[in-house]
Amino acid sequence: QVQLVESGGGLVQSGGSLRLSCAASGFTLDYYVIGWFRQAPGKEREGVSCISGSDGSTYYADSPKGRFTISRDNAKNTVYLQMNSLKPEDTAVYYCARSQIMTIASYNYDYWGQGTQVTVSS
Repeated sequence: QVQLVESGGGLVQSGGSLRLSCAASGFTLDYYVIGWFRQAPGKEREGVSCISGSDGSTYYADSPKGRFTISRDNAKNTVYLQMNSLKPEDTAVYYCARSQIMTIASYNYDYWGQGTQVTVSS
């Protein structure tokens, strides 16, 4: 059974940092792409970043570029999103999801986690 479980969200002040984790089970990271997405209240879900489980290549959307870092630990079947210099506009529910394509277009993702809330106070 494929499962993705996010953790690490919370409340942080502007300028602070958080590290999100996405623990995968029921499949091996080596053969898939894991993406991070976020959805703020009243807004559409947007892709943040993705990483290839096979070669570790990464992609970032423009908004978090230079502040967020995606990484993976295939031995733990876990993907991380290190978020630094957080801004109030980063407040959202963050989701991880699985794809077979290196993209942050959400329609290419077949399994999703339940999400973790990130709140950045000003």
